[in-house]
Amino acid sequence: MAEKPMCMPTQISDDGDTQKEENIRCLTLLGHFGFECLPHQLVNRSIQQGFSLNILCVGETGIGKSTLINTLFNTNFKEHKSSHFYSNVGLKIQTYELQEANVQLKLTVVKTVGYGDQINKEASYQPIVDYIDAQFEAYLQEELKIKRSYFEYHDSRIHVCLYFISPTGHSLKSLDLLTMKKIDSKVNIVPLIAKADTISKNDLQKFKNNIMNELVDNGIQLYQFPEDDETTAHMNSSLKKHLPFAVVGSMDEVKVGKRMVRGRQYPWGVLQVENENHCDFVKLRDMLLCTNTEDLKEQTHTRHYEHYRCHRLKKMGFTDVGPDNQPVSFQEIYEAKRQEFYEQCQKEEEQLKQRFMQRVKEKEAAFKEAEKELQDKFEHLKRVQQEETMKLEEERKQLEEEIIDFYKMKAASESLQAQMCTNVKKDKERKK
Repeated sequence: MAEKPMCMPTQISDDGDTQKEENIRCLTLLGHFGFECLPHQLVNRSIQQGFSLNILCVGETGIGKSTLINTLFNTNFKEHKSSHFYSNVGLKIQTYELQEANVQLKLTVVKTVGYGDQINKEASYQPIVDYIDAQFEAYLQEELKIKRSYFEYHDSRIHVCLYFISPTGHSLKSLDLLTMKKIDSKVNIVPLIAKADTISKNDLQKFKNNIMNELVDNGIQLYQFPEDDETTAHMNSSLKKHLPFAVVGSMDEVKVGKRMVRGRQYPWGVLQVENENHCDFVKLRDMLLCTNTEDLKEQTHTRHYEHYRCHRLKKMGFTDVGPDNQPVSFQEIYEAKRQEFYEQCQKEEEQLKQRFMQRVKEKEAAFKEAEKELQDKFEHLKRVQQEETMKLEEERKQLEEEIIDFYKMKAASESLQAQMCTNVKKDKERKK
């Protein structure tokens, strides 16, 4: 670096004498002060650490999510095709390590599976909302740890949601409006018209206007392109006018003239993916990868995550100010929550004791009632047994009396029979 001369005045005496020309001396500084290299340090550190980008692709099965991701990063990510016969909406999460020149990128792509294939689409958005919230919760838990390790922690928060709209040419589906309304406060939404080559240019512009009007009417917040940076303000202002981006994806190379381009071959001609007169793919790529990548990540952290974090901490009972609108320290909140939790535990313990005593009393009353019933039943059976015993005793006595009478009658009968035999013998002897 060139040497920088600097003139330094000598010390002025207290007697007020004016400084003379010959008392001025010039010093030559070698090199530079050093802080102008701070940006270079940040760049070098970022290149060493690498970058990360998490993309959420929401759209119906077969609408071209995988093809567009392959085209965006000019890489053929091998994966199996999804089926239309899923009973519920799922998410497919894949992470790739990419490198372009000396820049490394950790790319995480989350795609919906079975989205829009069910007859009842009422809760199709729920798995998407749950996944986004789960990533926010994981980052919050890491943030609340005593010993944090952000360098090793993989931040899986979604930075951008590419919402694929079916090229109907008319308007958005109710499922599209419902899903985007549920996630617009949680993620940066960038709407895309998939397979835009199926719509004519005039119909495409009308379709874009209809979509944007519907989004505004339903209060759906899309990603706001930053316009405060002079270097990107003009480009973002121009890109914003083309929302939603009409995109076409293709990894096939087609010969156009003397050069090979990525596109699709049709009987009527060739659609070039990277031709801005054919589709908005280049605009999407410039916005996503060349201009607003860091802003998407910053918006995710400062806006969406902060919204989730604020709601979550308030739900846990934390606040910035007390009842008198004075700042409250974390220690005070912790002690207050600890005391509140202790009182709640005491209250619940007392309630459990009372419920336990009540249950014991109820059980004792039930046991006493059952014991009384058993005693009454026992007494009843005892009386019945006694009555039966007395009845049997009477029958026994009556039977014994009948037996005695029978024997008496039998003895009298035998005596009468013997007397009759004696009389017959005597009559026979007389006749002789």
